[in-house]
Amino acid sequence: MKTVIVTGGTFGIGAGLTVGLARAGWRVVAFGLESAQVSSTARDGIGQVRAELEQAGVQADLLEADVSRAEDVARVVDHTLDRYGRIDGLVNNAAIGPLGTILDTDEALWDRIMAVNLKGVYLCARQVIPYMARQGGGAIVNVGSGAGWGKPNMAAYSASKGGLVALGAAMAYDHFHQHVRVNTLIPGGGGIVSGMSLGRMGADASRFGRNAVGSAAGRPVVPADMAAAAAFLLSDAAATISGTVLDVGCFAHQGGPVPPRP
Repeated sequence: MKTVIVTGGTFGIGAGLTVGLARAGWRVVAFGLESAQVSSTARDGIGQVRAELEQAGVQADLLEADVSRAEDVARVVDHTLDRYGRIDGLVNNAAIGPLGTILDTDEALWDRIMAVNLKGVYLCARQVIPYMARQGGGAIVNVGSGAGWGKPNMAAYSASKGGLVALGAAMAYDHFHQHVRVNTLIPGGGGIVSGMSLGRMGADASRFGRNAVGSAAGRPVVPADMAAAAAFLLSDAAATISGTVLDVGCFAHQGGPVPPRP
């Protein structure tokens, strides 16, 4: 069995990734924070994910750690290597997404968004790529956002997610000959319930999906859709794929969303 680390893997999309990858046969080490972060309702997720895993008849290692702290990331990597002896995959999902223009985003908040959404990816990739290279290769999947091409009232978040797309492409170039593949997933279509999206909606889950364009499937995207796409990109079936941006929604990476049906 192969081993994957999932950041922000204890709530929302991350929880779906943890459960979905475990069901796909991966040994999963997932981590997140149990306390709610700025503009997010995600908290106390480990117990919830553990219950979901038990219901699905699978298991995963669930840890509390802060993706923006180098010592926390090193602890997760050490745990993974001590327990499983290898790291085959990394899913960089952890993110925070406070709303605001540059005029109403203070410096401390800007720095925190960048620390989680970009520095966290840097810290995790920097830790795992040497191990992947030594064992003959591996795969990294970054979870981006349609905001990475710019959206109103999301200045800092858009900047971080745009940076993530560029960082993913640069990493794909840099580690091509080490057989370390790096790809980016873009969720879209509206309706994904996460701590971030709940925080933006005043914690009112009933508001999700209203007037959502949805996906080509005729419904909004759900975390299981993201897990299925991540499982493919991490698998040997995607052995030749690196440096790509895969849309899981409604063309959010091409300036979407799709206009409503007339």
